[in-house]
Amino acid sequence: MTHWQRFQQFFLRYEDLGFSMDISRMNFDGQFFGGMAPLADKACRAMRELEGGAIANPDEKRMVGHYWLRNPALAPNPMLREAIEKMQTDVLAFAADVHAGKITSVSGKPFTDVLIIGIGGSALGPQLASDSLGGAGDKMRLHFFDNTDPDGMAKVLGILGESKRLDTTLALVISKSGGTKETRNGMLVAQQAITTPKHFVAVTGEGSELDKTAVSEGWLARFPMWDWVGGRTSVMSAVGLLPMALQGLDVTAFLDGAKAMDEKTRSDDISRNAAMLLALMWHYAGDGVGKRDMVVLPYKDSLLLFSRYLQQLIMESIGKELDLDGKQVDQGIAVYGNKGSTDQHAYVQQLRDGLDNFFVTFIEVKRSAPTLEVETDVTSADYLQGFLRGTRKALSEKGRQSLTLSVETFDARALGMLIALYERAVGLYATLVNVNAYHQPGVEAGKKAAGEVLELQRKVFTLIKERCCEAKFTADQIADALNADPEEVYHVAAHLAANRSDIVHTCGRSAADDTFGMKKS
Repeated sequence: MTHWQRFQQFFLRYEDLGFSMDISRMNFDGQFFGGMAPLADKACRAMRELEGGAIANPDEKRMVGHYWLRNPALAPNPMLREAIEKMQTDVLAFAADVHAGKITSVSGKPFTDVLIIGIGGSALGPQLASDSLGGAGDKMRLHFFDNTDPDGMAKVLGILGESKRLDTTLALVISKSGGTKETRNGMLVAQQAITTPKHFVAVTGEGSELDKTAVSEGWLARFPMWDWVGGRTSVMSAVGLLPMALQGLDVTAFLDGAKAMDEKTRSDDISRNAAMLLALMWHYAGDGVGKRDMVVLPYKDSLLLFSRYLQQLIMESIGKELDLDGKQVDQGIAVYGNKGSTDQHAYVQQLRDGLDNFFVTFIEVKRSAPTLEVETDVTSADYLQGFLRGTRKALSEKGRQSLTLSVETFDARALGMLIALYERAVGLYATLVNVNAYHQPGVEAGKKAAGEVLELQRKVFTLIKERCCEAKFTADQIADALNADPEEVYHVAAHLAANRSDIVHTCGRSAADDTFGMKKS
């Protein structure tokens, strides 16, 4: 079969959405879809049950309802539907009042900037929307605390301070539980710089620690987060919609695009269901166990952050040690990418000529902004298209697999479609490989381990401080006294010395000979 014949057979187009998918350069044979049909049917049934309100996260005994956010009519009861509709109405009304000057800073000046404080899905979704859809006409400028790095936070505050916009900055703190340490730390740093609670807004769960703080301190506003929306699928809740609305982006088109893609990808016909085809290509490429990495190459500057967004969505959802039956499966798909044609001057060299352990997803935006001709009858947009098709062809010539997603234009509606497509593909793929896509035990394990490190740090500091008159201590000596791991003690003590002026780290012949003690006054 020629490439042209295979393209005709495996090209899916949603004309009314301006979307298409080409899987013809994946190397599956004619028997693949028939063999996967029973699993695909099971995945479609599971998705219908999930959208209907079934308990889809058995670990946490809760529903998973991010699909309802763009179509509240799907919510399994009137109370949930009304809550979603109220959130959307309140978000748009709040943003409109800020833009109109009905809600102002305590000085009476209009708000000019938004500082978003969150981590993981509470930052990645808003960052993707802001970076991909924002521009010179934005109604407000967005900034982010998305880590607990003091230097990163100082840089953001420095930008706002130097431009004298701190006193017109609205701080949006996003945390479902209010107990996420990175977000709490960022909130405290922000409160030191922005001293009035009337510049703070909370997006959180009802009754959470953050919710209680916002009430007791008299914050400007509160918006809901629900336990049936996971962080990595929260961009169409207040987590993403409020920053988008404040920035002046088209929230309605964003939701409409997602709703339209959902409707297309509910089809039981595999050949007409883009999300199922996507999930099946992931399964084929990695033999159902993630043997190949997913390389995401959007040929559009606006989609620079899309691969980062997909890293969390896919890897946190699919990367699981155990399946739903408790069997150890070590599932996962590694995701990375940047943008084309930049990557043709970077790692595409390895993709074509190096280790064949990947498959590529090209993302094409067909229509570009008007531009000048850089050669006779050739524009820079023509070059971008040429590089995409050329790279696809060059990879195919070496047997390297790829699939291509295309949208007619890139705007809020298209972003909504792409996010919805991948959200559903993740859910379908999880059923294909029998894992729970909606929990993250590894993340919780990391949080627990971090807490243990901080507790050890407190003990190490206390020991050094209480014995300040004695000789300096090696890591082994401190570890013996605390019944702790000497390597962990070494790293904690070195960190303390690097960040506290009263702790001295003296280097010896090796790490084992290094000593730590209090600086003599």
